[in-house]
Parts: sequence; structure tokens; C-alpha cells
Amino acid sequence: MYPSILAVFAHPDDESLLAGGVLAQHHAARARTAVVTATWTPDSRRAPELANALAVLGAGKPRLLGYNDARNPEAAPGRPRLVDAPLDEAVGHLVAHIRDFRPDIVITHDAVGQLTGHPDHVRTHQITLLAVEAAALAHLHPDAGPPWQPSAMYAATHPVSGVGPLRALLEGVGKRILAVPDSYVTTTIDVTPYTEVKWRAISSHAGEIARERSLPGILARLPEADRHRIQTEHFTRLNTGPVRGDPTQLTA
Repeated sequence: MYPSILAVFAHPDDESLLAGGVLAQHHAARARTAVVTATWTPDSRRAPELANALAVLGAGKPRLLGYNDARNPEAAPGRPRLVDAPLDEAVGHLVAHIRDFRPDIVITHDAVGQLTGHPDHVRTHQITLLAVEAAALAHLHPDAGPPWQPSAMYAATHPVSGVGPLRALLEGVGKRILAVPDSYVTTTIDVTPYTEVKWRAISSHAGEIARERSLPGILARLPEADRHRIQTEHFTRLNTGPVRGDPTQLTA
């Protein structure tokens, strides 16, 4: 039986790009999956695209924290940027989702901010680390529901050896590359059987597909045969202690 997953990412499309294959894999195995998105609001233009992507992946309805994007004020006009929001407030909002969904596994960004170091990615990583710990402690955020302790937490990441052609493509549009050492990766999953589903989920973010500098847009302009990099997803288990279970699967 596959464990349930709650994925916590900064922006709409992160879920599809970084863990779409794993989410589709677990849904196909009838495991519960859901996604929390830290920025953008339910009435924003990207919310319907996110809903479509999650429907493709079988990950339920959007759970949007509604903070503003550090680089796009259109995400949540009048709301604080995620990077400026009070830390305890943001952690409390996420604790409520963890306690409501009660996942076996939580997935989020890595500490360097996922290839390009976007500040929202880094902040989401920090908030999720704190929320996973706080969710288990009854005296923290007592109004957010009964305590729940996920069994494992993973960071979606990109090892140096796995960047490949993406390096030149991203650097070609002025973006930096922040890959991690290969030794940082604990779990590498071949999601080839779910590549079509993952690509349909990525393509649901039509606004990003249309942008020249976004990763969905870059991938969309590649020949289909060259999109093979989305067939492998890399993760780092963040729990202390030895890694348990099968290193080719996410284990609780």
C-alpha cells in the first residue's frame, strides 16, 4: 500500500513539475494525495489552472494559503508577500492543513529553492519544516485541529547529475542553477509510466506555458522526445536517523 502524501509548494505548477509523477503514482495506487500552494488566491487567474492540474493528478481541490508572490504582486493584491508574512502565522495556516489531511508523508521544496533559488521556494521549505514539527505538538496552534505527526518528510530536489539540458535552457533565459550534490539525494523515482499524466498536469498551467522564461514554457518548446528529464524525480528524506525502506520509493 502506498502512503498518503501532502505536497506543499510555493506556486501553482510547482506541484506538477517537481512531484507530478509521484502524485500520479500514489493516486493510481489509491493512496490519498493533496497539495497546498503557498501563494496566489482562490480568485486569481492561476487558481483554475491549478484546479485542472490537480484534477489530472488526482490530488483533490486546491488548498491555497493566499500569500503574495515575492516577484508578482498580481498573485494576491493587498495581501502580504509570503516572504514578508509573520512566520508563526504562515506556519499555523499550514499546520491546519496537515492536521486536516493527516498525511503519512509531506513533500516540499529543498533548502536552496529548487534550481533557481526563488525566495518563495526557500520560504516554503522553511515554513514546512516548522509546520511538520508543530503539527504533532498539541500546545502549538491548538485551534488548528488535533495533533498529527507525519511519518516522513521529503524535499523535492535536483542533483547536479540530473540537471542535464535544463542548465543551458535556464541559463539561456537568464536564470541561475542551484543543483545539489548527488550525495544529497536519498530517493530517485522513475515515473516513466506517469510521464503523460505529469505532462498534462504541467500543460494545465497554460499561462506559464505561454511565458518564455518559465520552466513549463521552456519544456513546451522542446521536442517531445527531449522532455525525458521529467521522467525522473529526485527527493531527499529530511528526517533524522537512518533511511528506511526501499530507496526507489517514498516510504513512511
